[in-house]
Amino acid sequence: MTSTPLTTCLWFDGKAEEAVDFYLSVFKDSSRGRVGRFNEAGPGTPGSVLTAEFTINGQQFVALNGGPQFTFDEAISFQIDCADQAEVDYYWAALREGGGEEGPCGWLKDRFGVSWQVVPAELIEMIAGPDQEKAARATQKMFGMKKLDIAELRHAYEGE
Repeated sequence: MTSTPLTTCLWFDGKAEEAVDFYLSVFKDSSRGRVGRFNEAGPGTPGSVLTAEFTINGQQFVALNGGPQFTFDEAISFQIDCADQAEVDYYWAALREGGGEEGPCGWLKDRFGVSWQVVPAELIEMIAGPDQEKAARATQKMFGMKKLDIAELRHAYEGE
């Protein structure tokens, strides 16, 4: 059996195309795919966007204008493993643009309600490392932050 790619479907209430435009502006390695439109069979206005395909960093997505029945929550989020503080700062600011909300421990919601974790890859190494005392200090420091600060996390990890 061949490997079948997975596509993440994001359900929007009439803002699928706006969301795709936003995500394409945030992620440099992204592209737009096919756009499907409602036809006379409905339920949407004929010609309006039903689905919009896009790719971010090699991950396939489809944005669906499904209506108000379902909304996003924190049970599903997308984690961005950032190489350095500049990437953390960039994604944090870009994804909050236009009404996004800060959350604890590097989490945020963008203006469409999609949850993101903006995480320095180094933090994963710190908290998953073999030294449990260092990991606990870094984790405790993380609990007190919204946007993650790598320098502060390093200091806590090292006990400084």
